[in-house]
Amino acid sequence: MTPAPTRSRRVTAGAKVPAAVLPIARVAVDVALAHLDRPFDYQVADTDSDAAQPGTRVRVRFAGRLLDGFVLERLAVSEHDGKLGFLEKVVSPEQILTPDVARLARAVADRYAGSMADVLRLAVPPRHARAEGTSGFKAVVPETSDPGPVFIEPQPVEPAPDIAPDVVIEPGDRTSWQVYQAGDAFLTAVQEGRAVRAVWQALPGEDWAARLAEAAAVAAGGGRGALLVVPDARDLERLEKALAAVLPAGTFTTLAADLGPAERYRRYLKLSRGDVKIAAGTRAAAFAPVRDLALVAVFDDGDDLLAEPRAPYPHTREVLMIRSAGDPCALLVGGYARTAEAELLVASGWARPIVADRATVRSRSPRIEAAGDEYATGADSAAAGARLSPAAFAAARAALAAGRPVLVQVPRRGYLPTLSCSRCRRPARCRHCHGPLALTASRRLPGCRWCGIPEAHFNCPACGSDQLRTTVIGARRTAEELGRAFPGIVLITSSGDSIRSEVPAGPAIVVATPGAEPVAADGYGAALLLDGYALLGRADLRAAEETLRRWLAAAALVVPASAGGRVVVGADTSLPTVQALIRWDPAGHAAAELDARRELGFPPAVAMASLQGLEALTAAAAGSLELPEGGEILGPVLLEDLPAPSGSRARANVPTEGDARVLVRVPPAGRKQLAAQIKALAAARSTRKDEESLRLRIDPDELF
Repeated sequence: MTPAPTRSRRVTAGAKVPAAVLPIARVAVDVALAHLDRPFDYQVADTDSDAAQPGTRVRVRFAGRLLDGFVLERLAVSEHDGKLGFLEKVVSPEQILTPDVARLARAVADRYAGSMADVLRLAVPPRHARAEGTSGFKAVVPETSDPGPVFIEPQPVEPAPDIAPDVVIEPGDRTSWQVYQAGDAFLTAVQEGRAVRAVWQALPGEDWAARLAEAAAVAAGGGRGALLVVPDARDLERLEKALAAVLPAGTFTTLAADLGPAERYRRYLKLSRGDVKIAAGTRAAAFAPVRDLALVAVFDDGDDLLAEPRAPYPHTREVLMIRSAGDPCALLVGGYARTAEAELLVASGWARPIVADRATVRSRSPRIEAAGDEYATGADSAAAGARLSPAAFAAARAALAAGRPVLVQVPRRGYLPTLSCSRCRRPARCRHCHGPLALTASRRLPGCRWCGIPEAHFNCPACGSDQLRTTVIGARRTAEELGRAFPGIVLITSSGDSIRSEVPAGPAIVVATPGAEPVAADGYGAALLLDGYALLGRADLRAAEETLRRWLAAAALVVPASAGGRVVVGADTSLPTVQALIRWDPAGHAAAELDARRELGFPPAVAMASLQGLEALTAAAAGSLELPEGGEILGPVLLEDLPAPSGSRARANVPTEGDARVLVRVPPAGRKQLAAQIKALAAARSTRKDEESLRLRIDPDELF
């Protein structure tokens, strides 16, 4: 093993004496340079031996600097024949990094061609001394001279004060899972600790949080742990309530970024110490140190909030897949929709589908119809300004008359967000930075959404027209128009920084952006899905998949057709995505999507990597890769010639002037080789200290 790089230092002879037992510590040092992505060996002083156990935080001297690190293991001897430096300090005796999480971090780093240090920053929260308090554990060093690595498990001293050691958790109720084919069998496997894998298709109107909580209770009833991951804090709040309904107090915890450093660390400690074995959380919780795992689950894996925006950019679904294989446990990927990645798991036989029969799906579904882009006229002209078709207007009136709220889904928040040329429909761009022009409620002139410069004299470069039209009207403007169409009805908006979790029963119009739809107490009587073409027409690999996911999430909140529930979508009925919505067939849509991607050579049918930087640099870097058979290099393409990034990815992906991108595509069997080649490229550049920026990424989220 590589020793830590050191500079010559004056050390008083005999100042530190190596530990008598296992005097070597193998340390993961917090340095993200690709060519240094490996553990380093240090000597352990006799005075630090009891505290410096696997999983503890330490400070080490690395190339003349004091850096943080984690002890991975203790050894009797090092593979390095030269002189080793000592650990400078044991920051805390708390064994915060468990062996399972350490192995997971290494595997995720390798999968995404990243560094273990980067993954550990995502996985382990910063230390908070006050929250840590008394360890509650003592380390026991075995009396052995075995030269092999030793992982030392913490020994419990006493249970945490807020945990009842004699709590008995009964197995969860399985009745609601029995309507799904293979649902009950999956829970049996979870209770028995078998490493089964499944893709769950939630029924319309399903209380997904309750079902996940029941699955966790089954794991807990078998004396094992469960880890549940959801996209955002609102989903987590709902899941926390469901867990509280089926599990005793103090037997589970939740993890989220908005908890604050002290509380987040305190909850993380409860898991690492084994005080609780059930955890739920948002993206980073995929690395939570849950002991005795029986189940890991993610719901709504198509939500882009589950894609980590920090290097090495792992996706929660992939992290949990790696975890279920490395720490054998059951895996559940669930949602109302099905991603192409989840479909690949089913199609390959790696996972089994958990679905209900068609008769059950039809009985739970609302009535769904497509209305195209025909707006109301004549007697219903009040609805025209709100972009409601006659069918949508009629569905809304019927639901309100029945005393139920109406959900109106609008693709974007704000006030007239996107503009285009009124003559040729070309998107309106800023003349300064080519960003999209938009209107907001606070200004009369359109302005750029990127640089903010107003545009007083628009002139279309394609046709010369000086007139603008709105492509997508935002939630605020839609709410204003609906208020005129339905005077006297309560109007509620949920978007942006003002998101509602629930709305009460009773007639109301709820205007929400995708992902911000509140749950209605007794269900919505109707859902109106506006501006379907704006979603389907995006230049994005996942446009159809994401559109169906958003539509299904909204439609799932509507009562069944037998109770009068209706959904009206503003798109043509002949479109495959609209047909999948009408039939409530996310599995069929995902299968067709996967087939299309196979034919075109797009992920997940292939593995891909992206290289972004100056054109000559990206071309040379891509040419240096040793690709497996069937590998291809696509590009380079100047990023200024590509469509502008959109949505939550826009700020993170604004290119530098002159940047180009190369895509590297290989067959699925070549994924590991591709990751290794990208990692080797990064290591070579790091060793040379190349100054030119080159962004490397496995599984890029934008291809077009």
